[in-house]
Amino acid sequence: MTGNIAIRPGRPYPLGAAFDGEGVNFAVFSQNATRMILSLFDRGGNEYLLIDLPERTGHIWHGWLPGITPGQRYGFRAHGPYRPDEGHRFNPHKLLLDPYAKQLTGHPYWHDALMGYEVKSRHQDLTYDTRDSARYMPKCIVVDPAYSWGAERSPETPWTDTVIYEAHVKGLTMGRHDVEDRGTFLGLASEPVIEHLLKLGVTAIELLPVQAFLNDRWLIEKGLTNYWGYMTHGFFAPDPRYLRHGRIAELQQTVARLHAAGIEVILDVVYNHTSEGSHLGPTLSFRGLDNASYYRLAETPRYYINDTGTGNTLNMDHPQVMRMVMDSLRYWVETFHVDGFRFDLATTLGRLNDGFHRDAPFFQAIRQDPVLQRAKLIAEPWDVGPGGYQLGAFPNPFAEWNDKFRDQVRRFWKGEAGMHRKLSTRLAGSAQRFDHDSRPATASVNFVTAHDGFTLADVVSYNEKHNEANGEDNRDGHSDNASDNMGVEGPTTDHAILAARALRRRNMMATLLLSQGTPMILGGDEIGNSQSGNNNAYAQDNPTGWIDWDNADEEFLDFCATMIRFRREHPVLRQKRFLHSMARLVDGKPDLFWWRADGRPMTDADWSNPDLRYVCAEIRTARGTPEYAVLEYGIFAVFNAGAGLFVTLPDPSRNRHWVRHVDTVQMPRVPRPVGRRIRVAANSVAVLVQEAQG
Repeated sequence: MTGNIAIRPGRPYPLGAAFDGEGVNFAVFSQNATRMILSLFDRGGNEYLLIDLPERTGHIWHGWLPGITPGQRYGFRAHGPYRPDEGHRFNPHKLLLDPYAKQLTGHPYWHDALMGYEVKSRHQDLTYDTRDSARYMPKCIVVDPAYSWGAERSPETPWTDTVIYEAHVKGLTMGRHDVEDRGTFLGLASEPVIEHLLKLGVTAIELLPVQAFLNDRWLIEKGLTNYWGYMTHGFFAPDPRYLRHGRIAELQQTVARLHAAGIEVILDVVYNHTSEGSHLGPTLSFRGLDNASYYRLAETPRYYINDTGTGNTLNMDHPQVMRMVMDSLRYWVETFHVDGFRFDLATTLGRLNDGFHRDAPFFQAIRQDPVLQRAKLIAEPWDVGPGGYQLGAFPNPFAEWNDKFRDQVRRFWKGEAGMHRKLSTRLAGSAQRFDHDSRPATASVNFVTAHDGFTLADVVSYNEKHNEANGEDNRDGHSDNASDNMGVEGPTTDHAILAARALRRRNMMATLLLSQGTPMILGGDEIGNSQSGNNNAYAQDNPTGWIDWDNADEEFLDFCATMIRFRREHPVLRQKRFLHSMARLVDGKPDLFWWRADGRPMTDADWSNPDLRYVCAEIRTARGTPEYAVLEYGIFAVFNAGAGLFVTLPDPSRNRHWVRHVDTVQMPRVPRPVGRRIRVAANSVAVLVQEAQG
């Protein structure tokens, strides 16, 4: 099968397979390989030609083939030393995916031939396996990613106006019987789904990983699958399972439709590790192309540094690995017009040999990149490596998932002692964490639920996790969820408990949407979706992990939409500047003030009182806000996790009065003025707006 085709030198750029109208240029990086072979396949998966890439420029192997067109299947085979003790694992018997492949035919079919070593050998990965893996491997596909975008434009929603909706492509759509292309990108862009998002009022959808990922062998053997997708092996290729007709244009069409509706698209991306796992994992791409360059190796280079808990860590210190990640980010922005990224285990991306650095090369690279300057960037600010928890430590322009918000809001509404002070911090945008280096208040991405953990309905229905279906004897997933079943574990017909659960959900959602920062809602929470107590549904590609649209709580959906609309109508709730109780120049009044229920200012003794179960906040436009910005006189919000109480309101400005807009026990049909003293029901949120009289 070795070919004598008239291959030409080609160029070392761009990396991957680039069609120019007359042929395809192939270019792949390997610093330590001794020979690089391009393997061509027909549409039936038969390998028909092996061609040595003739040129090596630096560490880039390349060649140009005439007559090759989009649709061509291909892969690589790399020759070099197989010396695991030295960090090298070359094995030309293993077909390798192009790290820059723009499309894949499918997913690996699990077989021992995917391993570079003899699986049953006593010496495991120190052995060398000669079985060919091509028949079990997906193939890379040459594509022309050009797409006619027409007049499409990104909404470019300001951070202050952003409300994020975290969702799974398949999980969001599989339960909707009115969607034709369920489980795919096209289903995501269907009219019923977009109508729902618009009704709810969110401005951005954040998708769990859609870059090509692996179904882990141990999950397949248990009859499960990798549902969430945090095991990437194709940083440029949309996962084939989400392409209904096998064309990457389906994702481009989806983004265009969402943009037309005013909805941004944010991708959850996994650049901290790959799907190849530990030293006992498969050889699919990076390991076989240049293990010592792509991965961070331990002192004994047979093994990997495992700061991610997945078996390996990408070597962001290597310039070609950094280049791959940056090229990938730019590709998704330029080719698919996505609006931003949420970086999984982002601490890993900023860790150097001596620990985490907020000015690590990756952060510097992203901050200077002209293509990425408009992208929304969100960090998951932790991993399992040394010094892994870095909430608040990331540089501009990153926002960060704020798990402190999640945990402390849950504990406040659960009624735990001393949580009123911590809640006040979260309501004000967690300034102690984020107010530095000119970061905005929107840097705190607030959430009470996310894909990892209980849904909102389960937070108020289960005291314990119920992950038995994951096949790990309920050992997986977080055990401390700050949840409260309100008296019965799981489903119940007790009307009092159901009412209490519904009120608790309204309280937590209201708290999220009344807080400074950027709110994120877990897809399905707005309709009361439950996962039956499973707080780690990563392997549940079934009704457990899919949103249950048949039993949608329309009343709660209306409440969520009302609260999002209320937030949108009141700029004081979504400010860029932090509130520090500083006097405003315009009127001398503080931009944030904390009150006791009796109308007196909070004291240090009040903040230290473990029995206090409420927070009263008077919120105004932040000090330093430019004159051209909208000025609001104030909002008064009461968060009461205790018994019912009377609250004395502060004096309104001249010719103004307080009007109650929000009451989570009974939402006012028409906002009505109130007197100086109001009653706030037990376990409820009340919000009043200072408005002009008459």
